[in-house]
Parts: sequence; structure tokens; C-alpha cells
Amino acid sequence: MSTTLCIVEVPKRDTSGTYSLAARRFGGTSLVEWVVRRVSESLLVERIIVTCEATQKEALRRLVPPNVTVLGGEYKDSLARYAAAARTADASAIVRVSIDRPFVDPVLIDRLVCDANGHPGTDYVGYVSEDGRSALQAKLGVFADLLRADAIFEAERVAMDPADRADITRFMCSRPDSFQLRLLQAPARLDRRDIRLTIDGEEDWEHANLILDALGPEQLDWQGIADLLANQPDLRHRMAALNETDVTA
Repeated sequence: MSTTLCIVEVPKRDTSGTYSLAARRFGGTSLVEWVVRRVSESLLVERIIVTCEATQKEALRRLVPPNVTVLGGEYKDSLARYAAAARTADASAIVRVSIDRPFVDPVLIDRLVCDANGHPGTDYVGYVSEDGRSALQAKLGVFADLLRADAIFEAERVAMDPADRADITRFMCSRPDSFQLRLLQAPARLDRRDIRLTIDGEEDWEHANLILDALGPEQLDWQGIADLLANQPDLRHRMAALNETDVTA
């Protein structure tokens, strides 16, 4: 029987210290385990696999729950790894989440899966900001996206450019004539340039811990976070400044 699989990505180690971020403590556990457990609260995700580079695999095995598979660098690129994960889980669809999003919302994940189930011909479902940008690109931090397994297998077959094979979402979304796309509007209360919930540096990490301390681990749904930030203009000002720095960098 086919399943809905979530892949939690630990990106390639780089100068920003991605692996150290995965191992860093958040809410009493490693960040990678935290994100895995957030995803596990989804009602419609049936299995979770963590993907990483070969050099990270053994260390990450010790950081995730024992029932979570870790796929490392035995595959030549990200696209091959995705296809292998889909085959391993006999998945009909894959939800994609990165460990730099500790506030990824399981309810918003379930909305993706429900929408995909209601539109069985769709290859990709994601959230979009009012200005047309992907909500993932906007670093809003609570969103995931979904890819149909058959579309992943097709991309694996036809994608030749290494850049395309490294970023399957970009490959699909740049070919609307070949892949059927659905874009869901991000909630307006979060769709703001002065909100930033993705961790991409020390100040982001400080902001994430402030939010966790203020709300506690049981109240981290996107509505609660939006309500908190609505009453924190100084924090939103700092988030806006970081977002502007990304735009101008």
C-alpha cells in the first residue's frame, strides 16, 4: 500500500555549519529530532525519512528516533536520493521539510496532503506568498511542500543538469508545461516581510528560542506564533532587517 512520506532534509555541510545546526539543542533535544517529532504530529504523514550527505549519516543516526531511517550519500545527488526514499517507503507522495524550520506546522502539512489527495493529477503542491514568491523562499518557516512520487521518478529520468538534480522543486516549478502545479495561498497573518522563522544564522537562532520560551512546546501552532509576533514590534523589526539583508546580499 502506498504511503505519504515526509523527507526531513539535513543539507550538505557548508561554512554556515549545517550539521552543527542539526545537532544543536532545541527544546531539550537535537534540532533534527525536534523537526522529526514536529512532522510526526501530522495526521496524514505515515513515515519519515531523514536525508543527508554521506559524512553526516552515522552521526545523525544517533540523533533521530530509532524508527526513522537515515539515507546518506550512497546516492549520487538529491534527486536520486528522493527517488530512492520514495521507493523504500512505497510512497505515493513526498512532503519535504528542512531542519532549518523548527516551527514547521503539522496542520499546514496536512492541508498539503489533503489538497494533493483532492487533485490526484497534481505533481507539486506548495504555499505561495501574495507577491508570488514561494513561501519557502520567503523564509516564513512554517511551511513544507509536496511532490508526487511519479513526478519524482519522471524528473529522475529526464533531469540532466546537476543544478536541476540538486533542487527538484526548482526543476518541477520551472516546467509548468511538463508538471502540474498547485500553489496554496499562505495565511495572511504570516505572509509578511517582517516575519522570519527559518534559521539561517545566530540571530535567527536567538529569535527561535525567544518564541519557544514565550509559548512553550505545546503552543507552537502557526496561529499562536502569529499572535505572539503581532505584539512584538521590536522582534519583527529585527526579522524584517534580516529579510532585507537576504534580499540585498
